[in-house]
Amino acid sequence: MLNKFKSFMENYRGERVVCAVSGGADSMALLWAMYLLRESLELEVSAAHFNHGLRGQESDRDESFVRDFCRGYQIPFVSGSANVTAGKKGLEAAAREARYAFLKSLPGKIATAHTADDNAETVLMHLVRGTGLKGLGGIQPVNGNLIRPMLQITRGEVETFLQTYSVPYVEDSSNHSDDFLRNRLRHHVMPLLKQENPGLAQNLSAMAMRLRQDEMALSKLARENMTDQVARLRNLEPAVRSRVLSQILLDAGVKEPEAEHIATLEKLVFSEKPSAKADFPANVTIVRNYDRLQVLLEEIPVESRELTCPGIYEFPGGRITCISNTDVECTVVSYPVMPKGKIFVRGRQSGDTIRLHGGTKSLKKLFIDAKIPASKRDSVPVIADESGVLGVVGFGGNLDRIVLDENAVRIKIEYL
Repeated sequence: MLNKFKSFMENYRGERVVCAVSGGADSMALLWAMYLLRESLELEVSAAHFNHGLRGQESDRDESFVRDFCRGYQIPFVSGSANVTAGKKGLEAAAREARYAFLKSLPGKIATAHTADDNAETVLMHLVRGTGLKGLGGIQPVNGNLIRPMLQITRGEVETFLQTYSVPYVEDSSNHSDDFLRNRLRHHVMPLLKQENPGLAQNLSAMAMRLRQDEMALSKLARENMTDQVARLRNLEPAVRSRVLSQILLDAGVKEPEAEHIATLEKLVFSEKPSAKADFPANVTIVRNYDRLQVLLEEIPVESRELTCPGIYEFPGGRITCISNTDVECTVVSYPVMPKGKIFVRGRQSGDTIRLHGGTKSLKKLFIDAKIPASKRDSVPVIADESGVLGVVGFGGNLDRIVLDENAVRIKIEYL
């Protein structure tokens, strides 16, 4: 075991390394191997223990055991604690999150005692729950400041190592419970599989490493092909496209995109509807805006209000001014109209039409032809009177309503 351990740690010669030590067999093997190699590899070794407070006196016993062991060998020691309660993902996940939050607050490299058997169990857990290539990659040997020097070392090798050096350890009573999936796999499934192949743990761990390499290659291709263009997304290989879509979801605010979320977004890509949309966790909505995928930002509908003359109506990015014909600014206004009754600025309404130089169109057709996303159409200001549309911001005046008359008023559009 020590040779495998040293081979991994050669990459961290001269580093400051904090060993995460629970007091169990694996973590004590980690600490002792690191201690034995500290001088030859010029390592600054310390230990950290996190008390989850889940097993009462037994949890306190574990902390005291690790503290006393470190004191006996003058190994620097630090501890942390928290009252862990089950969250949405269960007690085991909540405990892991609390533990890693503590460990990541410490300086230096953080070494954990995950073995080849742990890696094999993790792969099986992911298979049971449903996973893709990333999940089949198991536990990462390096993740930022976290390092796992024992991923190629089996639990049997750990036991032999501890016996050889007479290293003590404590038993966690929760490891004997079948309350957790990992324990059920460890107690009942792994022994059956090892009867078929005693080298199962090493084989699964080696497979996981190869699949991690495949995942890294596909992820690199995805980064090189990042796009929100529908046509380009359709032409990507499915394995690359799914990773691009996953990143789009992450960037939009979906913290943990799942297979169903990626499948939903893929349906959007291949939808025949140019303005289709889909909702995702964290209140994220993504719309298909013709040839693009866009995160839907909340649009503010036009606030319907009377436009007096003279008078001003301000909208995001501009303003509408109504000017009487006798106003000195009339030479620079956009178009003259003869209103019938009051003038209003409002959003589009069913039945609205406008005649421009290309002919008469409904506002719905006008916005579709202009490729304005459906989510933004209610935020386009429409100038109208009691008889219909006088003009639309961004498109101009209704040719059916523009007049050359001394009694006309003029509508001016400004963009700020």
